Amino acid sequence: MIQSKELLKIGEFASAAGTNLRTLRYYEELGLITPALRSDGGFRYYRPTDVNRVLLIRDLQELGLQLEKIRELMGSRHRTEERCAMLERVRTALNEHAALLAERMRTLESQRERVSVALEQLGTCTGCTHAPATKNNFCEPCKQTGEPLPELISALF
Repeated sequence: MIQSKELLKIGEFASAAGTNLRTLRYYEELGLITPALRSDGGFRYYRPTDVNRVLLIRDLQELGLQLEKIRELMGSRHRTEERCAMLERVRTALNEHAALLAERMRTLESQRERVSVALEQLGTCTGCTHAPATKNNFCEPCKQTGEPLPELISALF
């Protein structure tokens, strides 16, 4: 039996998880988290390790997953199921997380490459006497190379 002295009050839990009470209550309403204990007065108490659950929810949201899908992936930790089924549910959630991370990494790498190309172009721009202006279509195309500007330079000029 869990003793309340081992648990965090909702305010302490929110602070430890880097979130707020409103979010925690919403997550509970959606079935994403469940307090380990409720006092007779209705106060919520959480296990310190439940912070990991909130952090995973936030990570999955940042990767673009909707809360409904997160709830589906995370399942209910209180349901009774065979060990194999529980392990498969956890494996599925972790594989989904890994796939989302891989996609995010591809996106970030693509963005990094675009920044690199733009920085390289700025080297050409450094020696140029033209300044982006309406009359020269904001240097589009580049007066030095005759090529279109990299997307990020075009956006910033």
